[in-house]
Amino acid sequence: MVGLCDCNNFFVSCERLFRPDLNGRPVVVLSNNDGCIVARSNEVKALGIKMGTPLFQVKELVDNHNITVFSSNYQLYGDISKRVMSILRDYLPSIEVYSIDEAFLDYRGFDKERILPHARALSKYIFKATGIPVSIGVAPTKTLAKIASKLCKKYPKLEGACFMYREEDIIKVLKKTPINDIWGIGRKYSKMLLQYSVNSAFDFYKKPVSWVEKMMGICGVRTWKELHSIPSISYDDQLLDKQSICVSRSFTSEIYSYDELSEALSNFASTAAVKLRKQNSCTSEITTFILTNYHKASAPQRLVSDVQKLEVATDSTLEIVEIVHKSLSRLFMKGYGFKKGGVIFRDIINKRSVQQSFFDTVDREKHQKLMSAVDAINSKDGRNMVMPASASNNLHISRNHLSPLYTTSWDSILEIEV
Repeated sequence: MVGLCDCNNFFVSCERLFRPDLNGRPVVVLSNNDGCIVARSNEVKALGIKMGTPLFQVKELVDNHNITVFSSNYQLYGDISKRVMSILRDYLPSIEVYSIDEAFLDYRGFDKERILPHARALSKYIFKATGIPVSIGVAPTKTLAKIASKLCKKYPKLEGACFMYREEDIIKVLKKTPINDIWGIGRKYSKMLLQYSVNSAFDFYKKPVSWVEKMMGICGVRTWKELHSIPSISYDDQLLDKQSICVSRSFTSEIYSYDELSEALSNFASTAAVKLRKQNSCTSEITTFILTNYHKASAPQRLVSDVQKLEVATDSTLEIVEIVHKSLSRLFMKGYGFKKGGVIFRDIINKRSVQQSFFDTVDREKHQKLMSAVDAINSKDGRNMVMPASASNNLHISRNHLSPLYTTSWDSILEIEV
């Protein structure tokens, strides 16, 4: 059996954790640059506001219903996520972290009689220890576990956990599950399946596997098997290293200055380099890109990128920032207002596999010691406590509704009057 632990309305729950006055009140969390709604409380969902809706489109609803708005506080959410995942690791043989608010759970070898009590106790303990409500679904496959976890959110009587394994129970649930709610069936396939009167998960379940293979290929067959309780998506408790890393942002307003754009890209490069070192990897291909605001049709448009192949793969922030600066000098043109920029790492390999060059002029041992020291300081004293002089925290990004860091900054610790 495999389980799925899903943190309920995770970003909203993290904000409410330190603002209990918001419990039972409508709350939304916005995407980067305060653009779109990426998390909604149940009260907001009841108002009909959809995920991904731009904030400006529902400004009247926000004002009329006194909806509390937060900018994304990923440093806070990441720290709370680590606490939840740590508890899961203590209570199960292994877990597979799927996203910041989801993890698959290894229930293989558990007696069926033990699974539901264990899952309910775990759900209650996570809430008690972290303040984050979670839904745990357990089933024979990952796809069914996803469906089971959603049932917990709909039905509080399940007490935070649902164990779904009997065929008659699975069929009953599949009949009530819309086709577009199935994990692995995206918008494109949902639209196609609806044309063939496949409206529910059970309609898909009933289709011959030959038809599914013809219409959807091996991925569709895999989902079909999963709904038939045949495990077809492997369980992996090892986090896979990223094969590409991208850090990019849209700016609040257009940037016309080379120096300002250089500062922003230095910050992106530095952030990406930290991610690279965290997985003990190096990159040998660095892409730098900038683009103008395509929504302003009357303004001059430019979308350009520069790719640099490295003879020796690196994880050094100093080396990477220098490469990004050289790329930007080739891309930048006066008279254009750049709205977005970013850095992409590709050809990522494990640090132990880096092929050295006889003609290499970089003192890599010195860079490695320096980066280790910088990472240690930033880990202890706060993100970007030490950063390249060319970088800047002033990234022209709107975060007008940002909450305190609470758990990762001494300056943000709650003060209580007694």
